[in-house]
Amino acid sequence: MAIVRLTQIDAPKSKDVSPVFPNLALMKLAHWHRARGDEVVFTNSVFKDLFEPDHYDHVYGSAVFDVSCDRVSQFRREWPNAIASGTGTADDGGITVESIIGTPLWQYEYYDYSIYPEVKASFGFASRGCRLNCKFCGVQRKEGKIVSVNSIANIWRGQPWPKKIHLLDNDFFGNPEWRARIAEIREGAFRVCMSQGINIRLIDDEVAEALASLRVEKTSKSGKVKKTWLFQEAGFKKTCLYTAWDNLGDEAIFFRGVDTLEHAGVPARHLMAYMLVGFDPSETWDKIWHRFDRMVERGIRPYPMVYDKARTDLVAFQRWVISGLYRTTTWLEYRRETKSAESVAAFKRSRLGPSSHPGNPAP
Repeated sequence: MAIVRLTQIDAPKSKDVSPVFPNLALMKLAHWHRARGDEVVFTNSVFKDLFEPDHYDHVYGSAVFDVSCDRVSQFRREWPNAIASGTGTADDGGITVESIIGTPLWQYEYYDYSIYPEVKASFGFASRGCRLNCKFCGVQRKEGKIVSVNSIANIWRGQPWPKKIHLLDNDFFGNPEWRARIAEIREGAFRVCMSQGINIRLIDDEVAEALASLRVEKTSKSGKVKKTWLFQEAGFKKTCLYTAWDNLGDEAIFFRGVDTLEHAGVPARHLMAYMLVGFDPSETWDKIWHRFDRMVERGIRPYPMVYDKARTDLVAFQRWVISGLYRTTTWLEYRRETKSAESVAAFKRSRLGPSSHPGNPAP
């Protein structure tokens, strides 16, 4: 029997680490080692505790967020023979869980939830890979073309756990078995959070109608019957269908998808759209505002994703949007109040704020 240390390097109290999402790589390693009869110690500390075992046979550390770089360095100094990997480690050497446990890609989809006792929902992938190969995304490079890997029933932890599924597919409707997965979600009344987003550029009538079918009737304590959407935000308290509009040139095809969904019965107000900012060197503030305004006009909730975190102006824009302050406070007022490092004068040369919101003067 081996003694194993699993370390979540991302600081648990960091604003970048959501308590909703556990580290799946560590959960998979915990399951694999315990299935072999090994003793597993899980911790958030990168340093050795006074009461820890004197010796570990295996030490693993995983970091998802690049803001954890200092903690990654501390972990490597403390545990020089450890394996540190994940998207937040920058130089993981291509180490994956599969390379550690010696299984073919995506053939070991089992997780040990005991290391995250506060987590009640179930997590998993119905498919891996993607149909597309976008320049800013490494999914196809890491996972290849899309393949089906699991059913909804297998992802769910079963009773007594709630029927809440974090479905982490990068390209759900690229899965050749997506129709069977939709039927499982609908017939089992599973609430699903597709936080990676659906590809709205590839939406057709069949896909739109399938999404529109994801509603169930619920009876309140007062006896009132209402229909509830099964696609939800991460906290499973609000209706939300995630998608993305990253490239300004995709405007026509993006809104064609929005129109197709609305025609099938899925309102645009239920959409949250990731909008990549700071990736295109030719991007201007006018181009950013154009995407933002167009989505807000349709009732879509924008979610800026900053490619270059050194762009503090874009980071401030992201906060202003995600917090919902754009509904009540103009961008110019927000910049003044937060005393951002960038000058308001520089912003005025671009634009004072989105004209579609009260109090935001046109350029």
